[in-house]
Amino acid sequence: MPRPIAPTTRQRKLLSEIARRNGIKGPLRFQPLPERFGTSDLEPLADSALPGASNDQPRIPRMAGPGTADISQPELLTMQRAPFPVRVLNNLTAGATATSIAEFNALGANDTARLTAFVDQQLNPSAIDDSALEARLSTANGYTTLNKSLAQLWADHTLVNTDSSAPARETQRAALVRAAYSKRQLQETMVDFWQNHFNVAINSGTASTVYVHYNRDVIRANAFGNFRTMLEAVGQSTAMMYYLNNRSNSRSGPNENYARELLELHAMGAENYLGFVSPAQVPPAPEDPSYPIGYTDLDVYDTAAAFTGWTVKNGGNGFPTENDGTFVYRLAMHDAGPKQVLGMYIFPEQAAMKDGRDIYDRLATHPRVAKFICKKLIRRFVSDKPDQALIDSAATVFRANWQHPNQLRLTLRHILLSNAFINAWGQKNRRPFELIAAAVRACGSDWTIKGISETRSNDFMNRLAATGHAPYDWAAPNGYPDVGVTWAGSNNMVTTWKMLSWLTETLDTDTALTPLLPIVAQSRANVASWTANNLVDYWCQRILGYLPVASRRQVLVAFLAQNGDPATYVITDTDTSATTDLKRHYNLQRLRSMVAMILMSPEFMSR
Repeated sequence: MPRPIAPTTRQRKLLSEIARRNGIKGPLRFQPLPERFGTSDLEPLADSALPGASNDQPRIPRMAGPGTADISQPELLTMQRAPFPVRVLNNLTAGATATSIAEFNALGANDTARLTAFVDQQLNPSAIDDSALEARLSTANGYTTLNKSLAQLWADHTLVNTDSSAPARETQRAALVRAAYSKRQLQETMVDFWQNHFNVAINSGTASTVYVHYNRDVIRANAFGNFRTMLEAVGQSTAMMYYLNNRSNSRSGPNENYARELLELHAMGAENYLGFVSPAQVPPAPEDPSYPIGYTDLDVYDTAAAFTGWTVKNGGNGFPTENDGTFVYRLAMHDAGPKQVLGMYIFPEQAAMKDGRDIYDRLATHPRVAKFICKKLIRRFVSDKPDQALIDSAATVFRANWQHPNQLRLTLRHILLSNAFINAWGQKNRRPFELIAAAVRACGSDWTIKGISETRSNDFMNRLAATGHAPYDWAAPNGYPDVGVTWAGSNNMVTTWKMLSWLTETLDTDTALTPLLPIVAQSRANVASWTANNLVDYWCQRILGYLPVASRRQVLVAFLAQNGDPATYVITDTDTSATTDLKRHYNLQRLRSMVAMILMSPEFMSR
């Protein structure tokens, strides 16, 4: 490791102030500036709560996820290039369906016109009638908390331990219902994106009791709005206050959890972290020299100080009668001294909350924040390896509109109408939840998971949890990884395949033995002659939107036909044993298994 750099007189005063504020004993020394992103051999000196500070909970450990280094992965198997509507709908929604393809094709005279019309339609969700989805949720058993206010959630599930897990459970299960049945598909995709970007683990104590508010009023309400507005909404939310402990952050007991994640995960990105270096060493950002190229631990410390006093009315901090779970600013808890964050001097004794709001403004206008957010958006919608030219152009739109109420809508539109998006295919692997939601959509399911604890719904959620991708259930603050290689492990793949197979075979025992996926009913209604060729082609077209390469289609045909002629033998609508004549052996079981094979195919698992 390179030798630490001795501080200047001015820096020594700053270090002394940091040591005094945080109870650090002994001399502090800055590290040298890292060579460049991803190449530093320095170990961060302050990747934990402030030394000597009071922490009522330990810092949340990181879990395995995508790093900042380039991730390589094997090329996908050779696949047919899907029709344009299929490519668009698989990348923008929870999965193309026969209905959504037909609706897309009716939007214009050519692909460009149809894409533009669809994107503009989906970017304006309030104009899309989603009453059928809302009716589905309102009539399903157990969704009783989704319309409760924050104060109601706090009173009913935090102060009184009456089914305290209900808000989290219902929000999590409603995510599947919305992904499968909502007409506002892009909104649901963006809610999932932001929920992971500003991750609050769904089973994290008090945060789970108000999870409905976080999902509905913080994430969903700002998904297409303004990033600066969203930053503050997240920072003031009760769920985030509890998850990252800022509710206890005070001048007498600083807690850096929220400050560090604000810089590392919510705004700047870990790729722009420079370590414990002197601010005087940090070069200007080449995109705009009025901003530093990255952030240091000193920025984290002073950011933590700026957000002291941002807390929750929870009956504590000397206000026992104020206990409704809403945000409050406590002046007595605030460190009003001078601060310096990202090259910006913050004067002492500013107006209430101005320290924190100045930092939000600084982040919202920082060129590296714009690139970090745009890179994540492109990774979500286009490729695991985002194109730098598109990152740069999208970041220009993002930054130019930082005060626009529809900043995120404008940025997303730029990405979704780009050539990179138009040509994207096979560059992403569907994660387990995406696969399950897409299967439910493609197979024409009408089953609704219940909000209450119920046999089949519980079984569904347990199996989804086993895949490692139940909604909002990532424990660490960095959210679920969004690169295919992370989900390519044998455990993730096998548990996901097992769940897909289970879906094709399972009946809803709580409602008149209805199949979760109506495979036999759809085949009866849409395939006149049950030859193996006809059934395979129907289900490939329905699930994939096109026919796979001939070799994989032939595997499906051979499995379904057994010893019958795939072109002429008509498979009977029966499900009985015939071990001496396999073309008659458990025909309906074989049909369902063939559909499961399509759902497990490379064509369906990628997008």
